[in-house]
Amino acid sequence: MEQTRVAILAIVVENPASIDRLNHILHEYRQYIIGRMGIPYEKRNISLISIAVDAPADVISAMSGKLGMLDGVNTKAVYSKL
Repeated sequence: MEQTRVAILAIVVENPASIDRLNHILHEYRQYIIGRMGIPYEKRNISLISIAVDAPADVISAMSGKLGMLDGVNTKAVYSKL
């Protein structure tokens, strides 16, 4: 059994046109997602999303990388020390 890590992906969406592609990527990784919270911040026309995951480190890195390559999407992964 492969070692997994628990992490939070912090995502800032500045381009609403990227949201469909973002949701598609998250759907691809759905088996690793523990939970998700999204907050639309209309005053600044952005969305803030946090994704809790339990996955191998390379999967978390790949997911974060794919999301970060989307236009107007910034992402950062924070890993648990456990």
